[in-house]
Amino acid sequence: MRCAAGRFGVSADTLLGVSLLQRILLPRAGEPLDVRTLYTDEARTNPRRAHSLSRTSVSIGSESEVSFGTYFNAFPASYWRRYSTLTSVVLQVEVVGHCRVDVYRSKADGSRIHVQGKDTDGAQITAAAGTTLEFEVDLGPFEDGGWIWFDVTTDTDVELTAAGWFAPVEAPGRGTVAIGIPTFNRPTDCVKALTAIASDPLVMAVVDAVIVPDQGTRKVRDEPGFDDAAAAFGDLLSIHDQANLGGSGGYSRIMYEALENTDAEHILFMDDDIEIEPDSILRALAMARFAKVPTLVGGQMLNLQARSHLHVMGEKIDTGIFMWGGAQNVEYDHDFSEKPLRESKLLHRRIDVDYNGWWMCLIPRVVAETVGQPLPLFIKWDDAEYGLRARDAGFPTVTLPGAAIWHMAWSDKDDAIDWQAYFHLRNRLVVASLHMPGSARGLVLNTVKATMKHLLCLEYSTVAIQNMAIRDFLAGPEHIMEILPTALAEVHRVRKQYPDAVVVPSSTLLPAPSGADVPAVGSPVGPAAKVSRLAKGVLNNLKAAKGEHHDRPQLNVPTLDARWYLLSQVDGVTVTTADGRGVVYRKRDPKIASALLTESIALRRELLARFPELSDRYRRAVPELTSKERWERVFSYPN
Repeated sequence: MRCAAGRFGVSADTLLGVSLLQRILLPRAGEPLDVRTLYTDEARTNPRRAHSLSRTSVSIGSESEVSFGTYFNAFPASYWRRYSTLTSVVLQVEVVGHCRVDVYRSKADGSRIHVQGKDTDGAQITAAAGTTLEFEVDLGPFEDGGWIWFDVTTDTDVELTAAGWFAPVEAPGRGTVAIGIPTFNRPTDCVKALTAIASDPLVMAVVDAVIVPDQGTRKVRDEPGFDDAAAAFGDLLSIHDQANLGGSGGYSRIMYEALENTDAEHILFMDDDIEIEPDSILRALAMARFAKVPTLVGGQMLNLQARSHLHVMGEKIDTGIFMWGGAQNVEYDHDFSEKPLRESKLLHRRIDVDYNGWWMCLIPRVVAETVGQPLPLFIKWDDAEYGLRARDAGFPTVTLPGAAIWHMAWSDKDDAIDWQAYFHLRNRLVVASLHMPGSARGLVLNTVKATMKHLLCLEYSTVAIQNMAIRDFLAGPEHIMEILPTALAEVHRVRKQYPDAVVVPSSTLLPAPSGADVPAVGSPVGPAAKVSRLAKGVLNNLKAAKGEHHDRPQLNVPTLDARWYLLSQVDGVTVTTADGRGVVYRKRDPKIASALLTESIALRRELLARFPELSDRYRRAVPELTSKERWERVFSYPN
């Protein structure tokens, strides 16, 4: 994107900055203090707080110090050094009033280095109304990590009217994007996301299409506010009603429509239940345009319930057990209101990833054309598999700091034990069969350990649908495609047979807890105590349960206390769901547990024995399962 002429009548041709990479942003009006720390870091000695005049301008009082070394405004130099063709970056600051601007950089260990500074009297370009300062910073020293940022120190009242990080050269390509938002019974959230995108003129300037696969019964077209949101896009917006094919079906429809009906150079996947900082779209697009090779560019995830928290920094696959998780040196749920970027050492190391979640992920058109469509996995692991498949084809993924969305935190979900547990395990096996190096023994043993824990926690429905997941995986790749529209209903049918899957709105709707036969409830301390508690729990699960505890719970157990060392010793308790909206009544039944365990062990033996053969079958099936022609038939399923 070409930098327009300066606000003060300065010709763009006289400036070093040419292509905008990242605007300096200010918080929205009325944002609470913790959220403001994502944008500015103000000295406590300032006479007054800085006031946002717009999303890109701010009024700073006299005798004040404001740092823009913050999550949304510092420049993630190490990522640009590693993944882009740029060798330098230009900071451009437009100010009215007398102040000094100092530029700093950090090293991978978080230590700070002053780069250069200027005051408005020594500006490169001065016009009647204000001053434009520019600083060009070499990206050479950022191989392992580091950010660049600037601080403003004022003598008088100052208005920072615009600022941004620029490339000193034109960006390659046209820089157009097709944005896709699959939705399922979240019409309010979907309209909100569309409105946010339409609110930013610079974002709208790069949008070639907005594609919304609507897979629910509550249609986004019927939502109040949709007509106004849609009007901003005109013919660019298309809604595609289809059967509930899960996230993979929704995103596959987006990719299909973008490739078939637009010439957009990039395809942006976004969840429907997010809040977006619109400039994140432009930042991801800028990185993709300057990338050394076609690169998937993902956004990081901020916590929607605690909006100053960086929830997910970047993810990798542990190939020993084939399980996703945080990449090395990441910090989980970092709170910028408690520990600003400049003081957070781990955040200054570059984090390299295997994939990015599809809450926000930009995929170059050439990658989609080369790699193919997503696998038909419904939900879970489709984003990870696509990142691995792209990597194997020579297309890396970067999770770009400062490009982010807000999404509900994982801690508010029960998806490791609810209906989603089926898709977690089945799809983990599918993706492992395609990308796991070496033996599957570590993976299989890891799942056995998880099953034992579920049984001790009286999570019988979870084990039942996980056994079902293994059976479906063993049935082969064609079976996975065939059950895409029906698997969810079958999972719900199986779960309903177990009391731990039946949510009651409140424990007060059940008899009050008896407190009878309550064992030790605290966490065992030390290895010996843990082994002893585990032995007691296993022995208890071999005994018949007392019937009265299935009619009246022994305890009401909060979510935080629902651990194996307590639940393995009881016969019947209520456990609060992770979202706090209800409880389930878990009831110990040795016969059910034994039957589930017996089936589970038999399935694991078959899985381990057949994994090489299944791996070969799944790998040979990928071209067919990810072809546009196969997905065309899937999209025609009855809605």
